[in-house]
Amino acid sequence: MKALLFTCVLVPWLAAASAGRLEQDSQLIAGSLAGSERNGYFVDRWKLRRARRALPVADEPGDAPVGQGGDASDLPTCLLCVCLTGSVYCEEVSPDVTSVPSLPKETAYLYARFNKIKKIRTKDFADIDSKVNYCSIPFTENSLTLRRIDLTGNMISEIEDGAFSNLPLLEELSLAENKLAKLPMLPAKLKYFNANNNLLKTRGVKANAFKKLTTLMNLYLADNQLEAVPHIPDSVRILHLQNNNITEVNVDTFCRSNDTYYLRPSLSEVRMDGNPVVLSKYPDSFTCMKVLPIGQYR
Repeated sequence: MKALLFTCVLVPWLAAASAGRLEQDSQLIAGSLAGSERNGYFVDRWKLRRARRALPVADEPGDAPVGQGGDASDLPTCLLCVCLTGSVYCEEVSPDVTSVPSLPKETAYLYARFNKIKKIRTKDFADIDSKVNYCSIPFTENSLTLRRIDLTGNMISEIEDGAFSNLPLLEELSLAENKLAKLPMLPAKLKYFNANNNLLKTRGVKANAFKKLTTLMNLYLADNQLEAVPHIPDSVRILHLQNNNITEVNVDTFCRSNDTYYLRPSLSEVRMDGNPVVLSKYPDSFTCMKVLPIGQYR
């Protein structure tokens, strides 16, 4: 009789209490993560892990809808990653992420850092507005298409030229710490572009790669293998070219030889340290700038 009473009364009561605590913990975690998204660029990694543990099914071995090979692509994106108010966080995901995950159609910000993505294909972002939405989360009216993509610290060696062409509102793109030897076509409205720590040479950067980016403000190309300075749009404020193989500059690199009145007041920081070029050999090359490049002078 006591065993029957325990089974019928106490067990359901204990299960309900445990479920209630889990729900409260999940709400607290979700609220904490939402605050981090509003107040900063990235969310702390332990919070992401806590949030993943709070999600049902996906984090329990054997319960997640993973295929026989354990491929991360078998998981719905918002169980594999963390989705918060138009943002998708996929950082150091296990099982390994080797390609861009299928994104909810309202995604405005994608953070897929420190994974094993090797290639960016045209179809990865081609139909962002028509993809299946796995997140039952309210999104703001401004989150209509991707505005920020961070793919830092992957293994990307190839990006198809049309991969970002269908993202007219993309403003920030980070491809730092990958294996790129060639840059793809870039969206016209970019304001921030980071390709630090890649394998870029001058022949892998088209002559007009940045020419049409009239709103670009921050351009980071440090720690590559560039032999020359690419065309820099007038809108650029911060330019990092340190630790490349640049051997010379000329009057048309930053200024214009046919216009002695041309000025670049917006260009406030240029780093060229760690290059074999001796900048003091080219004094007429910086007359249009309000600051001298940081680098080697003798």
